[in-house]
Formats: sequence, C-alpha cells, structure tokens
Amino acid sequence: MNVPSLLLAGGRWRCFPVPLGFSLFQGLHNSCCRKKSTAPKKIIPHVDFSDENAKESGKALDKLFSSEQQASILHVLNTASNKELEAFTLLRGKKSLSIVEHREKFGPFQNLESLMNVPLFQYKTTIQVCNSILNPETGGKKRKLQENRLLRKLIKPEIGRERLKAINSIVSIVSGTRRIAWAHLDRKLAVLDWQQTEYCRLMKGTYLSSVYLEEISSVISKMPKADFYVLEKTGPSFQNSSLFPVLLHFHITEAMLCALLNTTFTQDGHHQVLSMNRNAVGRHFELMIGDTRTSGKEVVKQLLSESVLKEEPRVFFPLDKIVHYRQMFSSTEQYRVEELYDSLLQAIAFYELAVFNTES
Repeated sequence: MNVPSLLLAGGRWRCFPVPLGFSLFQGLHNSCCRKKSTAPKKIIPHVDFSDENAKESGKALDKLFSSEQQASILHVLNTASNKELEAFTLLRGKKSLSIVEHREKFGPFQNLESLMNVPLFQYKTTIQVCNSILNPETGGKKRKLQENRLLRKLIKPEIGRERLKAINSIVSIVSGTRRIAWAHLDRKLAVLDWQQTEYCRLMKGTYLSSVYLEEISSVISKMPKADFYVLEKTGPSFQNSSLFPVLLHFHITEAMLCALLNTTFTQDGHHQVLSMNRNAVGRHFELMIGDTRTSGKEVVKQLLSESVLKEEPRVFFPLDKIVHYRQMFSSTEQYRVEELYDSLLQAIAFYELAVFNTES
C-alpha cells in the first residue's frame, strides 16, 4: 500500500506515492546518499593477462614469429645480463632491468606472451623488442649512423656519401671584414691554388647590395673550377649590438657567395656549395681554447716546413709553387691574415673529416 508524500522539486511541491513504512526523512536521506555515491572514483588500472584480449595478443605474437625465431628471442631474454640486454636499442634503461628482475622473481620466460607481464611492456612494445632482438644493429651500422650524425653537424646542407667519395678537388673559402681567401686542394691534399684578395671598401660605405654583387663577382671570376666550394659557416649572433654591421656583412657575403658560386659552377643541377662548422675545424687542429678559436698561423707554418722536410708530408705543396707560397706566407706573417690560414686548414679538415672518413 502506498501513501502520498510531498517533496519540493523544481520550485514546486509535487505529490508522489511512497511505500508504506517509508518515511519522508528516509527518502530524503537516501536521495542525498545517492548523489554522493555518483561522484567519480579514482580507478587504478590493473592489467590482467588472463582476459580474452591478452589471450588474443599472445596468439597474435605466436603468429608473427616462427618457432625458431621465438626460441632465439627467448634464449636472449632468459640468458642475457642487464648490460647485454642494453646493447639492444629498445631495451636500454629501465626495460632491461625490468626483464632481469622479472626473470629472477618468476623464472625464465616460457613464451613471448609472458613478456607482456613485465612492467613497461605492452603488445606493441613487445613486438618492437622482439624485432630488435632478431635484427640488432651491427657495429658497422652503428658506426655509419654515428658518422652520418657527425657529418650533419660538420657540413650543411646534407650530402650523400657517394658524392663525397667521388670528390676530386674542392675550393675552400673564408671571408672576413677586409679580405676573402681561398685554397684549392685535390684529394691527395696537394695545394693547386692558394691566395687572397682585398675587398675592405665594403666595410667603409653604406652596404649597398649592388656593391657586394660587383665585388664578390670579381672575386669568383678568379676562382678555379672544382667539385665543391666549401664556405666557413658564419658564427653565432653578436651580443653587442654595435657589432651588428659586422654580422650583417658576414651574412650578406655568405649569401652572395652561395648564390653566385652555384650559378657559376653548377653541374647537373646539383648543389655545389657547402658550409663547414668553424669550431669543428678548430678542434681538428687543436686550436680551441674553450669556445674560442685561436690563430692557425703556426699550424700553417709547420705544414709548409713539413712539405719540404718530410718525404710524405700531411699537405703537399708542389715544388714549382712552394717558393711562392713560402714568400707569400713570410710577407703576410706580420699581419693578421687569418682568412688565408683558415682557408687552407678548412680544406684539409674537410678531406680528413668528411671525405676520407666515408671511404672505410
């Protein structure tokens, strides 16, 4: 039997039947409790690999790998030490440690499905790890990947290894605020040409693009043909705003050289101009003190002496030109002609770091 009861709902009193013996107070109390119980609760996820999804995943793993492959993977998982497991790229860090701890606690893995019981391992991760174990990176591959990373830091834009191996000669170009110098070397590190030219009037005027075009076009007309033209990469921005005109000069010169050299010496549409990291050259010749590069004058002086005194010098200066280069060096030694020194050192570093390292 029901008896009517009154409740305020939506601002109006509404009559509805309630069971006999069910008081209005009890109804209100239960209503409040229901509201509290509907508040969201924090749910802690728990992976149970006994459910249907996990079973399906285990079956899928069995289908992805043959019995021989499964045996090879399980052998590694059950016998490799933590350090040996870290040799696989996808098992570095906590994953290798988790495998060893799980193995010590629960015994060897019986199948690939059991690997998903290890923390940090889900279905996709397990597949990737299994493939990584079956196809590890060899030492040669790792070395090539490392060389490619170093090469990308050394020269821009990226260039294929085959083109580097085929280089017969390069022109290394270094520009400053007063002069541009270049060195033409073949792959035997024989100096074919090495000189500099003054263009200091560019820093005394109003930085008109037409003046840059005229001056740099004149410089390029003197340069020989080569497989590549290597420019010294412009350094970072100056913190001192008063040096902004110098930085602007470097960027304009670099852009002009890149555009004009590619237009003048392009071959089959291939990019002919590369930029080389200045500090990498400095490190190669041990000229760096912290982040500062020191003068390469003494290194160049030693290279000139070795060309005469050693049977197999590091750099070969042809006999018909060695006298000229020694006189040129002597006449400029009392001045700061770093561009002249740096152009030669950059060419040597390019061959030794970028070309010869790719031929192994």
